[in-house]
Amino acid sequence: MSSERDPGAEASLTRREALVKITSGGTALLLASCGMSPRRAPAANGSTLLSSYVDPGGVGVLEIGDGIPLLDRQELAPRALPGVVLCTIAHLTDVHVLDEQSPARVPFLRRLGAPFNSTFRPQEAFTAHVLAGAVRAIGRLAPNAVIQGGDLIDNAQGNELELALELLRGGPVDPASGGRGYVGVQVASNPDPLYYRPDLDAPRHPGILAASTRRFTSTPLSVPWHPVLGDHDILVQGVLAPSKITREIALGTRAIWDLPAHLRIPGELTDAAITAASSSPDGLAAPAVVGQLIQAASKAPAVTVPADPARRELDVAEVLARLRATSGSGGAGERMDYSFDVGSNVRVIVLDLVRREGGSGGLVHGEQRRWLAHELARAGRRWRLLASHQPLTSSEGGEALLALLDRDPRVLAAIWGHTHRNRIIPRPTRAGGYWLIATCSLIDYPQELRALRVRETAGGGAALETWMIDHVPDGEIGDVSRELSYLDSQGGRPQAFQGGRLDRNVRLFKAAPSGD
Repeated sequence: MSSERDPGAEASLTRREALVKITSGGTALLLASCGMSPRRAPAANGSTLLSSYVDPGGVGVLEIGDGIPLLDRQELAPRALPGVVLCTIAHLTDVHVLDEQSPARVPFLRRLGAPFNSTFRPQEAFTAHVLAGAVRAIGRLAPNAVIQGGDLIDNAQGNELELALELLRGGPVDPASGGRGYVGVQVASNPDPLYYRPDLDAPRHPGILAASTRRFTSTPLSVPWHPVLGDHDILVQGVLAPSKITREIALGTRAIWDLPAHLRIPGELTDAAITAASSSPDGLAAPAVVGQLIQAASKAPAVTVPADPARRELDVAEVLARLRATSGSGGAGERMDYSFDVGSNVRVIVLDLVRREGGSGGLVHGEQRRWLAHELARAGRRWRLLASHQPLTSSEGGEALLALLDRDPRVLAAIWGHTHRNRIIPRPTRAGGYWLIATCSLIDYPQELRALRVRETAGGGAALETWMIDHVPDGEIGDVSRELSYLDSQGGRPQAFQGGRLDRNVRLFKAAPSGD
């Protein structure tokens, strides 16, 4: 997560202590154990245009509030009457389907503070159910296409990728690893106060960890989906290229839950880690930092967990092949650079900015500038949407690609994830400008995806209508995940990942290109 320190008194609390503190009031605790007020049901399709999650009392209890209408934003063009819908797209990003029982996880690093906060989350056992709920919501939106915006999985493991792809295909899925049941840091017998235990700690959800490992049936994603490669899809913890030692750890039985007493990070590495994490909330740190930590911890006291050969760490080529084969999209070659049309008036151009050698920040590679120029030119009179995982604004070499977009009058928006934060910023240019759109994650609060609807406006311009969509649970696990992500004292709520009013449900205007 972000390098920002936790606000107020929560800064010094462990995650378990913070959860107990925020749910300590009698009424609040009762409602928190239910996840929301029973007085009103959320919108069946998850649309925040119809209903939204709110905490009116500021006590850590989510209730269902009113929907949030579209707000017109006119920084790039004046308001115009929206006309024909050209297409509707769902942007689903930073799902982080993870194997929370894997010995390759490093939850003990949470004790080191920022930027290692994301190494343990109280809701991390429920990612499969959250993705299933997001797919359910997408089915009710019925878009023309889905952009799966990267970080579909968390730790470059084969079983994570196969589980995620099974969830998207639909049908029976098995979220368990290492055998039946749950064997992880949140087990009730673990006395370490760093880790929230739902069987015992407030808000109590007895049996939910066992339930989260049971087989269930996922609704298929019934519309075309198009993958974007993220750092966590191919890198250990989103930052380190798989190596002999990381592969051995993933396939082994030694899980480290407690911070080794001798483990220390030199000051200069801490500074580098925080700098690297400033634009990458889940990237932990520079590769050298994580590599040194793994080396130092490899012989530390460990808990024995069941091994699982399906936890093998994947090569890049294998990840690309599986994503392409399952989605039927994704281009060809060593990088996931490609384009596709949604209808006859909108083209999406996808860029792969992931560093193969390690590091979570984006990097413009080799011929990508020339390739993007070619793709923009051959898009003709279509509106262009550019999709990447990392923001172009923070990627090394990104300014050169932004300069290309700046000169193209038909670029409507550049869309990304990675930051786990909702944000919409206008980028004025001489060619008419376009919108920079960041979508939050499904692992941190608010656990939402984004709808994008392109419409014509009078005179040849366009309006991009965008709104947030909540995942739609089938049973309690998804609701509990949302509740815990909201209560998480190091998560999306205190870091304002939800975004402001202008970052969520808005209508973004774009003028007609001059000369049309």
